[in-house]
Amino acid sequence: MHKNTKIYIAGHRGLAGSAIMRELQRQGYTNLVGRTHAELDLEDATATQQFFGQERPEIVFLAAAKVGGIHANNNYPVEFLMSNLLVESNVCRAAYAVGVKRLIFLGSSCIYPRDCPQPIKEEYLLTGPLEATNRAYALAKIAGIEMCWSYNRQYGTKWLAAMPTNLYGPGDNYDLNNSHVLPALIRKIHEAKVAGIAEVMLWGTGTPKREFLYVDDLANALVFLASLDDERYGVLTDPSQCPLINVGTGEDQAIRKLAEIIAEVVGYSGKFMQDTSKPDGTMRKVLDVSRISGLGWKASTSLKEGINLTYKMFGDSLA
Repeated sequence: MHKNTKIYIAGHRGLAGSAIMRELQRQGYTNLVGRTHAELDLEDATATQQFFGQERPEIVFLAAAKVGGIHANNNYPVEFLMSNLLVESNVCRAAYAVGVKRLIFLGSSCIYPRDCPQPIKEEYLLTGPLEATNRAYALAKIAGIEMCWSYNRQYGTKWLAAMPTNLYGPGDNYDLNNSHVLPALIRKIHEAKVAGIAEVMLWGTGTPKREFLYVDDLANALVFLASLDDERYGVLTDPSQCPLINVGTGEDQAIRKLAEIIAEVVGYSGKFMQDTSKPDGTMRKVLDVSRISGLGWKASTSLKEGINLTYKMFGDSLA
């Protein structure tokens, strides 16, 4: 990519998309295109085709998606399936029509089987049943991976699917019913501190382990991938193989320990109790990141540092 290459960031107002926009601006890219949902509904095929025909971007980061936590995924599977399938198919079709050179599709680690070996390698895709609570969303993301691969095989495109682990950071969703575990804990612990509550209840035993990636590190990884030289990028998008690459830290943390780190950052001195009547879920979920590490990329933000930055932004949003 050159600094004046026209780059479209689909979903540039979301958690991941806004981080990609920040990272591109930080690195000096000047020809960036973004549209809000009000300006462009990517579920509308005609509007999407017209937009691509007018703007004709060379690089596309497809970060637009309908996302949510377990509660939302479990209760609204039709919306999570249909919205994501429409966005992916419309963007891919329009991108091919105008000759987009590189497309980076952003997926999710929930594409992998519920009970696959740890750490999770890219080749474990489709080797077992998915987690039931977010199966519709996961299948939509798997379809997006297959779209990238199908276009590469049939039309010789250079489209790549990047699968991040659990993301957090500026612009996150802190709704206790619909957010993911880390932002939900930030809000819960912050509110306990403000209200002077002596105990915070955590679900399950607190022993399951999860991997977390600061969203600005994800953005750095995606720009790194998009700007690889033709030889290395060509290997990743070779039509003979699934164009899938994990993005994470390769390290995980017990949920109880995560809560303790957040408490330290927030300044909460109360106790944590475990509601063991609630399910633990999968005991461990961490990505194998050897493929992207082998290319020379590694996450640079520690978990505590990332939580510090995130909590500052959370506090600013309340001011």
